[in-house]
Amino acid sequence: MTAVADQVVAGLGAGLTERQAREIFGQGEEAVVFALLELAKMLAERQAAEAGTSHQSPATPSGMKPPFAKPTTSRRKKKPGRKAGHAGSRRAKPPRIDKHETHRAEVCPQCGGPLCRGAETRTRYTEDIPQVQPVVTEHTIHRDWCPACGKKVEPTLTTVLPGSTLGNRMLALTAWLHYALGNTLSQIVEVFNFHLQMKVTPGGLMRMWQRLAGILSPWYEQIHQEALDSAVLHGDESGWRVNGKTHWLWCFANERLSYFMIDRSRGSPALLKFFTQEFAGVLVSDFWGAYNAVVCALRQTCLVHLRRDLEHVEQYKSPGEHWPAFDKKLRRLLGDAIRLWRRQDELPPQTYASRRARLMVRLDELINTAWDDAQAKRLIKRLRRHRNDLFTFLHQPGVPFDNNLAERAIRPAVIIRKNSYGNRSDHGADVQAVLMSIFFTLKKRGHNPITTLYDALSTYMKTNQLPPLPANAAADG
Repeated sequence: MTAVADQVVAGLGAGLTERQAREIFGQGEEAVVFALLELAKMLAERQAAEAGTSHQSPATPSGMKPPFAKPTTSRRKKKPGRKAGHAGSRRAKPPRIDKHETHRAEVCPQCGGPLCRGAETRTRYTEDIPQVQPVVTEHTIHRDWCPACGKKVEPTLTTVLPGSTLGNRMLALTAWLHYALGNTLSQIVEVFNFHLQMKVTPGGLMRMWQRLAGILSPWYEQIHQEALDSAVLHGDESGWRVNGKTHWLWCFANERLSYFMIDRSRGSPALLKFFTQEFAGVLVSDFWGAYNAVVCALRQTCLVHLRRDLEHVEQYKSPGEHWPAFDKKLRRLLGDAIRLWRRQDELPPQTYASRRARLMVRLDELINTAWDDAQAKRLIKRLRRHRNDLFTFLHQPGVPFDNNLAERAIRPAVIIRKNSYGNRSDHGADVQAVLMSIFFTLKKRGHNPITTLYDALSTYMKTNQLPPLPANAAADG
C-alpha cells in the first residue's frame, strides 16, 4: 500500500494516471484513504509555498498589481439599517392637504361576515404626483401697425424663446437634468418622447441649451467676479475630454458659489484666464505647482493632501529606516496645529499666539534637519516651498486647513463626466461650464433652479435684460 501511495505522490507533478488509481483502489479502502491524505498534504504544502513567494515574483497576479492600487482591508462591514438606540427619522407631515378620502371596509376579509361600526380611526398621509401630460398652447399673435411711423407691431411672448416650440419651463428642466444631475442626452430624449409623449430631438435640445447659456452668460460673469472678490476661495482641477482630446475642468468655489472653466491647459495659462486681477483673499489649494503663478494676498495649502502623501509613502514607496522618525514628527506637528485651531475660541489670545509661534519653530526645526531618507528629502523640499502657506488657517478667520470644499464642489462634475464622456466641441465645453456654474451656485444659495430660470427668462423676454443673479435664499426672504 505504501509503495503504491509513494508512486502516486511521486507522480503528482505529472498527474495521476488511470492505472495508478486502479492499483490503489484494488488494495482496499485503507489504501484509498491513505493515498488521498497524502495527495491533500502535498497539495497544501505546494499552495503554501506558492503563496509565500508570490509577492516576490512579478509573474504572479499579486506582483502585477498597479503601484497605486488601493490595499485590501479586512474592515468589518457595517450592519445595514438603524443602529440600536437611534431615534430614526420619519417623513414630516405634508404642509397642506389637497383632498380628503374616507375608507371603510364593508365585510370581514377573513370570513366575509358583516362588520359592527366602531368609532376608532387612524390617519395616513400619501404624496403623489398627477399624471403628467404636456400642455400645448396655440398662440394667435396679432400684428398691428403704428399710424405715426408705419411700423408693424406685435406683442412679445414671455413664456417661450423666439423661434422655439419648447416652453421656458421645459427648457430649464431639460438643462437642469443634463448639466446638474448628469442625465445623458439620450436618457432625456427617451423620457420626454416615450413617457411624456413630447417629441424632442438631441440636436434641438443642444441648440436650445446653447441659446440658454448665451442668455445666462451675465450670471456666469457675475459668479466669476464674486469669486474674485471673495475673502476665501478654493481651487481644484480634474481631467476632462473635449472632442477626444485631454482638457482640464477647473473649479473655484466657496460657500456661496461654484465657478467652472474648461481649458486645454492645466498650468498657469488657465489660471491667469480666471485670475484677471490680483486676488486679495486667501487661495486654498493642493500642492499643484501651477497655483504658484497666481498673485494673491495669502495662501493655504491643503494639509489633508500632505497627510495622504505620508500614507502613500508608507504603502507604496518602501521608505528607509529613517523614515519613521520623520513621519512621526510631521504627523505630530500637523495634528497639533489642527487641535490648536479647534481650540482657538477656548484659549486666551496670548496663549494661542505663543503656541502658534511654537508650531512655526517646530516646522523650521523639521525643515532644517538633515534627513537621510529619499522620501523625507522630497517632502522637505515641498515644506520649504510652502512654509508660509501651511498654517495660514491659524491666523486667518474662515480659512480651513483643507481643500475639501473644492473637492466636494467638483465631485458632481466628475460624475457628469463619467456619464457624458466630456464634450464634442469647444463650444459645447463653454456651454457645459456656464450652465454647471449657474445650477450649482443656485443650489448653494437655496434656490429652485427650474423656477429661478423660468422667472429670469420671463423677465428677459419682457425687458431684454437679465435680472441680477439671486443672492442667498435666506437673505432674500
